[in-house]
Amino acid sequence: MTNSIRKAFAEGTRDFTGRPGANYWQIQTDYDINASINPNTQIITGSETISLHNNSPEPMTMIVLKLDHNIFRGDVPRGSSRPAETTDGMVVTRITVNGDLVDLAPIPRPRQRGARLAPRLEASGLQQTVAYISLANPIPANSKATLEIDWHTKLPGGEKGNAHRMTQRWQRRLFQPTQWFPRVAKFDDLRGWKTQPYLGPAEFFNNFGRFDVKIKVPAGWLVSGTGVLQNPEEVLMAPIRERMAKITDSDDEITIVGENERGAGKATTTGESLTWHFVADQVNDFAWATSNEFIWKATRATIPGKGEIPIHMFYLPERAERFARAGEIGRHALEFYSNLWAPYAFPQLTFQDGPSAGMEYPMVVNSNQGAADHEIAHQWWPMMLGTNETRYGWMDEGFNSYMNILSRNDARGVPFNLDNRGRSYGRVSGGEDEATMMWNANYGGNGYGYQTYSKAPAMLSMLGGIVGDDKVIAAMKKYSEVWAFKHPSPWDYIFFMNNELGENLEWFWYYWLWTTESVEGSIKNVKTGSTTEVTVHQAGEMPSPVVLKVEFESNGPKIKGMKNAVMVDDNTAIVTWPVDVWFNGSRTFKAKMTFGGRKIAKITLDPAGRFPDKDASNNVWTKK
Repeated sequence: MTNSIRKAFAEGTRDFTGRPGANYWQIQTDYDINASINPNTQIITGSETISLHNNSPEPMTMIVLKLDHNIFRGDVPRGSSRPAETTDGMVVTRITVNGDLVDLAPIPRPRQRGARLAPRLEASGLQQTVAYISLANPIPANSKATLEIDWHTKLPGGEKGNAHRMTQRWQRRLFQPTQWFPRVAKFDDLRGWKTQPYLGPAEFFNNFGRFDVKIKVPAGWLVSGTGVLQNPEEVLMAPIRERMAKITDSDDEITIVGENERGAGKATTTGESLTWHFVADQVNDFAWATSNEFIWKATRATIPGKGEIPIHMFYLPERAERFARAGEIGRHALEFYSNLWAPYAFPQLTFQDGPSAGMEYPMVVNSNQGAADHEIAHQWWPMMLGTNETRYGWMDEGFNSYMNILSRNDARGVPFNLDNRGRSYGRVSGGEDEATMMWNANYGGNGYGYQTYSKAPAMLSMLGGIVGDDKVIAAMKKYSEVWAFKHPSPWDYIFFMNNELGENLEWFWYYWLWTTESVEGSIKNVKTGSTTEVTVHQAGEMPSPVVLKVEFESNGPKIKGMKNAVMVDDNTAIVTWPVDVWFNGSRTFKAKMTFGGRKIAKITLDPAGRFPDKDASNNVWTKK
């Protein structure tokens, strides 16, 4: 337990139950944004009012801003992502706090030894991805402050670069803005302000709040995005609005705007420009897209306890093939994950075409059908459970990869099978470049993909091998309900799962999250007779239960039962000893079995491949 979680325990915001503590709090940031885009210059100009609700028990002496578009400047720290175009970044031209103007270019003041300078209302770091506003008057605990910010930013385009968040337009025909406005950084009970720079590869950690967003575009341009369109009668022609009203009538996919219906006077109302107004409640971000070439199709999903919601698809006509099954896949994902965890929390879902084809935002997936299931799963974490994916990517991408396995099997109509996924980690563990799962994901590194995406399913495969997959899923379902629209930490997850599963699994979480160790078990010797003795050796540092599959010859005396054995068929038993057989420090364990006189033909250690083991060939004994 690090200093941050110890602090939360001391303050009563979190505790060993794994549920929010009696004193749990989180701040809220509500945004009122007016923005316009000029397709010719590719520049978004915006002004926003942010209501910052300081629900913490301490006054704020500063405000930290996230200016992620400064990553497109040529003079900021950056990870492996390469922008397609260098821009001026996020250019902030005016900030006020509670009506007082912030000095954006303060003149340094001389310091005298031993003297403290009086705080001034001034900003620093406006050319970086993290900026600071020092406050002359702190924001008291349990009060609200109002920020006003004027800004502009150019959307980067081009054919080169990494499209994943790093390219946000295709020439002047389609714009896909993300991280496009100044945001108040996360402030929480663990570390106060989140001040890590945005480096590109790792993702986000944001406050929840309400977004009221108005976006001005030329007439004839369609706009999609987070939230619900508030003024369809102002921006859409009557036939289009009539089709929108029919989206949730059936599972059929309908065309809202076809290829020959685009443009002002056909799809949109007329005029020089139109302002699209969206509102979203309880979300942690806002993304949108716009084009005058969009095809707009839609279908529905049926959410348990909520009913039908629309699924929108906006894409360029030449890319229709990539969206042919998007609605079908989207419906399955929304309905399956609603039953798996908690009902989908939002009023609609939108697919947005564009250069980023694998990224997620509240109610929005910047994806075609290829990554649809994965990106929609993110609507549960981090869009509903606000995990810190910048630091703990496995709580976001890793859990997502796990649920994708379940969803894929369900879509094929076959039971899920997590066998051998735990063993897969044994083949890659222990390399010198491997980071633990608790390594700060923002720093990336060679093993970022495995650490963030692939190791959690292996971990949960082993956990299912210990307590049962159904119990793991049931516990995580409860976890998703308890922490909905809050911000769980790894320790909250660990302690919650321990309590929900009724076992102290701290040894398990320690080895999987804080080490790169593996199990490395083997069968060293077998003595048969009236009692069979199997010598199991443990060469690795990660302990595990001893699970033996015993296969008997088909003929012989009746097989007698054992307390720790389960017969899976007439000639096969699974025998299990708990993990604590290793807690005395011994490297070997003699597993004794008494099944009567039936001869044993074969014994297999960890038959389901749930525990990380580099070499499974020494896990099998057969009768000579």
